[in-house]
Amino acid sequence: MTAPTGRRERKKAATRQRIADTAMRLFLARGYDAVGIRDVAAEADVAVATVFTHFASKEALVFELDEDFEQRLVLAVTGRAPHEPLIPALRHEIHALVRHCTADSTAPTWRMIYDSPALRDYEESMRLRHAESLATAMAADLGLSPPSTACRAIARFTIDAFAVAREAPDPQAAVDEVFVMIAAAWEAAPVAQGAATAGPPKVTGTPGE
Repeated sequence: MTAPTGRRERKKAATRQRIADTAMRLFLARGYDAVGIRDVAAEADVAVATVFTHFASKEALVFELDEDFEQRLVLAVTGRAPHEPLIPALRHEIHALVRHCTADSTAPTWRMIYDSPALRDYEESMRLRHAESLATAMAADLGLSPPSTACRAIARFTIDAFAVAREAPDPQAAVDEVFVMIAAAWEAAPVAQGAATAGPPKVTGTPGE
């Protein structure tokens, strides 16, 4: 997320972060189901309406970096150098996201998510939304509208790579293993073959790049 520059924007960002930090502290201390929005608002010293101004739901308090992750995935496509291959750029970003989400400090949060059906459902819907945003960015990069089936499939595989690797014994090796298959699938897609004939190849690269 772009850092706020104006005083008002900085104040809003600070309030949002205080609410999110307070919510996570209460959730981890008392249990997700035992804490309500009113509890979070009272502890953060804000109105309930202020909580909902920054977060659409109680579940969103747990996934407060949702928007940042989505933007990072899109930027992996739109912000790469003109001749940088697509798949290695996505793999690089997934590696970074997996490192963030498998740090020791995040383990209590993920245990809480796994133990809550509501949070698991929210995460699934979040992944689908991220995949659609990624597919749209990929399609725009290729001059397509709407996203092709291939773009949507590769975007889903990329998001799933994050989820699968996060739970693997060796997360970083799992990312590379999955992306070998993703690269092969993308190279076989007609839309990718068309892009390759129109300009520099965008799908090459070796695992761990």
